[in-house]
Amino acid sequence: MEVAIQGELGSFSHEAALTLVPGVIVVPCAAAGAVLEALGSGRVDAAVIPVENSLAGSVMDFYDLFFEHEFVVERELEMRIRHNLIAAPGVTVESVRQVLSHPVALAQCKRFFAAHPQFEAIGFYDTAGSVRHIMQSKQNDVAAIASRQAARHYGGNILQEGIEDREESYTRFWLIRRQGSAPKEAAPTKLSLAFLLENRPGALLQALNTFAARELNLTKIESRPMIGRPWEYMFYADVAIPGNEEADAALDDLRKLCRTVKELGRYRVLNPASK
Repeated sequence: MEVAIQGELGSFSHEAALTLVPGVIVVPCAAAGAVLEALGSGRVDAAVIPVENSLAGSVMDFYDLFFEHEFVVERELEMRIRHNLIAAPGVTVESVRQVLSHPVALAQCKRFFAAHPQFEAIGFYDTAGSVRHIMQSKQNDVAAIASRQAARHYGGNILQEGIEDREESYTRFWLIRRQGSAPKEAAPTKLSLAFLLENRPGALLQALNTFAARELNLTKIESRPMIGRPWEYMFYADVAIPGNEEADAALDDLRKLCRTVKELGRYRVLNPASK
């Protein structure tokens, strides 16, 4: 089974793919659009995409593109994000002067840099890519910040583990497939959907009341502008569900009130952060 990810091998998406589908062949892609193109064209069997970080928020590149394709969410993983200081074998903390990583990763390690003012933080296009770069350049005064998977994949040495500022950093990853190719989940616990409302007063309140009336917990809602349609907005929502029957009923209620309703998937969550 081949699964596309955005970013280099050794990235957090790579780690998520191996957790969601053990033994999978991971196919790295440069951008979000390339991931979904690979899946849509059939070059890969599935894709693993990040959709939200508990500190940084939603990954909107994937949400916007996901609505335009006929894909379905098969499973979700909530993965703790642990940043590590990684260097080539033989490099010590004392010899490091520059630290490379993605700007978001650098921003999540501010306390570490405050405690090590001798380190110069340098932005790089990818966390795992920064590890590959330092291993190839063989510089003895440069390190990177990335996942344990990146160190393992490129042969780097972890100088210090868990250097992120906050322990509660989690990322939600979706395992997605082409519509019709994913096995139906017999006992889903979560429903993801997108809906476009009628432009009238109270439309959003009525839509949300369909979930409240059935005692379904709305765990997330977010609006996004419709591309090419100024001042129109698509709403994305996640709903906790006890099963397929309740999901069907909620979608039927919503379709009576909305111009468009698209089910993105009903699935189970692997390793929920609340447990």
